[in-house]
Amino acid sequence: MAWFGITAIGLLIGGIGILTLSRLASAPASNAAKVLTSKPASKAELAKAKPAPDGRVLNHYPYKEAAQGNLDPVTADNSIQLHYKAAKAYKQMAADARVDGVLLVPLSGFRSTQIQEDLFFNVSRERNQRPQERASVSAPPGHSEHHTGYAMDIGDANVPAVNLSQNFESTAAFRWLQANAARYSFELSFPKGNEQGVSYEPWHWRFVGDSESLATFYKAREVKPQAN
Repeated sequence: MAWFGITAIGLLIGGIGILTLSRLASAPASNAAKVLTSKPASKAELAKAKPAPDGRVLNHYPYKEAAQGNLDPVTADNSIQLHYKAAKAYKQMAADARVDGVLLVPLSGFRSTQIQEDLFFNVSRERNQRPQERASVSAPPGHSEHHTGYAMDIGDANVPAVNLSQNFESTAAFRWLQANAARYSFELSFPKGNEQGVSYEPWHWRFVGDSESLATFYKAREVKPQAN
């Protein structure tokens, strides 16, 4: 592909990246769990949630934030970043998808605990969701895969209307990812009927291409013995 063509696509993706957090915060409730007329999530309520023996809170595992020095951008404006190994793999995956006529677009990558706190509590108040309801579609702060820098949300640049919704599964981008993502060490984090009880998220993928990333996600699932 000519250099100017690649640059144009990069600018398009970068522009979409700027809107990532606003999209995440304003995603329609119809794409999430059913909103009930109930008390919205609060920090106090979340603090009362009893952690599971394996460290989970409301079915989400704890994760540490990636070091800033380990992050590389995947958009032209640097607004979306991933762990440098995941970033390299994603860029190659996106380039190969373009050859097949599919335009993958990064919608979200690394998120700090502070950003996740805003997404969890502020959106729960907007939607009048209890902690359990909000946790079915968004991880509590300190428990998001996005903290690691290995997880990202991917959309289809040709069908932006379905990005961050379960209708994303009907796109060419999702079909391509299903058929090819494993070649680049990416896997779907929350498939249908996942054991964590998190809502199906066809847009949410994570990198598991080295020992550190593999341990980050799978060691977190090892159940620790409960104290007597």
